[in-house]
Amino acid sequence: MTTKTSTCHPGEASKALNRLPQLASPLLQFNLQKELQQLRRKDSWQREPGRSSKPLAKYPDFRIILVLMKAKTQMTEHRAEGRVSIHHLRGTIRVHLPDQKVNLSAGQLLVLDCGVLHNIEAVEESPFLLTIAWPKGALES
Repeated sequence: MTTKTSTCHPGEASKALNRLPQLASPLLQFNLQKELQQLRRKDSWQREPGRSSKPLAKYPDFRIILVLMKAKTQMTEHRAEGRVSIHHLRGTIRVHLPDQKVNLSAGQLLVLDCGVLHNIEAVEESPFLLTIAWPKGALES
């Protein structure tokens, strides 16, 4: 019987982060309603482009970011080097892809492969969880 050696070492990621090492703790738990209230109080919520965001988890190969966008605002066209998921929490957003538009309402999840060009339009005020995963070791903290 062969025993596999684990390459995952809980708590090790926080040592690699220069900023906010607590975002790489072995256990993270959030009250999303409270986090959204805090985002509405940030200066960025009052300014252009009408969105606020906060990283919730930050590991060398994985990020979760809470994003809150005002109605009728956009996140300009971009692409991520890792795979992306958008877990829409409330309101309506439209994700513009090169060959289609995808409308997301509360509770829906969209997953994009790495390198897919997209922009995000908030039809209504909309919070969502943005997750980005990179291949192990592909991103510096």
